[in-house]
Amino acid sequence: MDILLKVWSFFAVNVLQQPAFMIGLIVMIGYVLLGKPWYDVLAGVIKAIVGYLILTVGSGGLVSNFRPVLVGLKDRFNMNAMVIDPYFGQNAVTAGVEEVFGKTFGNAMILLLIAFIVNILLVRFRKITKMRALFTTGHVQVQQAATAYWLILFACPFLLNNNVALLIVMALILGAYWAVGSNLTIKPCQELTDGAGFCLAHQQMFGIAFNTWLAEKLFGRKKDGKSIKKIDDIELPGFMSIFNENMVCTSILMVMFFGTILCVLGRDYLVEQKFMKEGASMFFYVIQTCLYFSVYLAILQLGVRTFVTELTASFQGIADKLLPGSLPGVDCAVVFGFGSANAVPLGFLAGFVGQILAIIALIVLKSPVLVICGFVPVFFDNATIAVFANEKGGVKAALILPFFSGICQVFGSALIAGWVGMAAYGGYLGMWDWAVVWPVMTGVMKYLSYGGVAIVVAALVAIPQIQYRKDKKGYFLITENYEAYKELKGMKQE
Repeated sequence: MDILLKVWSFFAVNVLQQPAFMIGLIVMIGYVLLGKPWYDVLAGVIKAIVGYLILTVGSGGLVSNFRPVLVGLKDRFNMNAMVIDPYFGQNAVTAGVEEVFGKTFGNAMILLLIAFIVNILLVRFRKITKMRALFTTGHVQVQQAATAYWLILFACPFLLNNNVALLIVMALILGAYWAVGSNLTIKPCQELTDGAGFCLAHQQMFGIAFNTWLAEKLFGRKKDGKSIKKIDDIELPGFMSIFNENMVCTSILMVMFFGTILCVLGRDYLVEQKFMKEGASMFFYVIQTCLYFSVYLAILQLGVRTFVTELTASFQGIADKLLPGSLPGVDCAVVFGFGSANAVPLGFLAGFVGQILAIIALIVLKSPVLVICGFVPVFFDNATIAVFANEKGGVKAALILPFFSGICQVFGSALIAGWVGMAAYGGYLGMWDWAVVWPVMTGVMKYLSYGGVAIVVAALVAIPQIQYRKDKKGYFLITENYEAYKELKGMKQE
């Protein structure tokens, strides 16, 4: 048993928690199952790993570039609050779970393993479960396992003295959430990418499905028969036509919004915190900092293009031999290479405005829990939602839905983190599913005990069954033969 635990620990730390190597492993297994020669396998693995590392450079740069704003709002204005961010949430669990519940953080990693096995089994028996997606985003799994560990410990105190039952319940709920959530993104992703062969496995899977549905229902149908106007369809007059260029649009918008905040924070503060060098020009510091958003976004999109091709091509081997009819669930940033590129900065800014207004409301209402917006939720949630919303509902949906998403992130996180006690440790995961879906699940389990656990699991496994019954002919076809799926939908439209 000790040897098995050491092997698992090594794998978890060096592969499972390192998504680049996890993606590389998946590509290797897929190409081996397809019978590719060793040199093709090696080349594919290298391109997949390098591509994902490029993506992480872009993602990490975006996060670090936002740091002066995040730290400044907290320190400069004496705002003692929790940060809604996956890493702050994970740190909060690490710092407080033993003190609050008498449990070690190590159990969260055991939970991750069992939940991943549950996900695999649910996909393996897809004909019964109707689940077709494997959650492969390892760093996200770690963050979610940590937060789910705290929430379920809080909601199910009747399981605290029974570690085996506790881990089984947690694994069922988290594994079902991974399988069901990523499964919900299959149709939006396949239609957005014209059958690229992946879905999303991130922090806003239910949010993507719900907002894509809202975009189509509320904004996607014109009574006069006219087609919806997407972001790229808008021909801006005169000098405003420069906003049609993604790099120019992102740069100008970042200078307008974040440049203003950096100026409000002031030169003295930025120098004191070592964000800016002594004697450097404030003007050029602001311009450079804001323009780096465009740089990192371009890097991120390059990474996406590099590794997605290898992943989707190799996963066919896994789908054919081990998990037939399944798709890999990947990082939400992958969709930034599809759809409208300008939806990314516009969705981010719309969500940011929603978060700021919600934070102001918390201050005015003297909320016991004050929230500081983290970059990861405000960017990756709302930019991703905007890409899908624009595709189905046009520019109005791409602005309005991320705005309300930002409000939900702040209010939902303040409510759940204050209630369960995570706010006292400085952070909460804070992204769409964990600010909207998980508070509901936690409440049901807290107030209905064992019955609540049963209701949550039953509700999760029922979702793909409902999806299947609504589209029996196209449900499995969309992952197995996308061209045939398009023909089927074309026949229906006629």
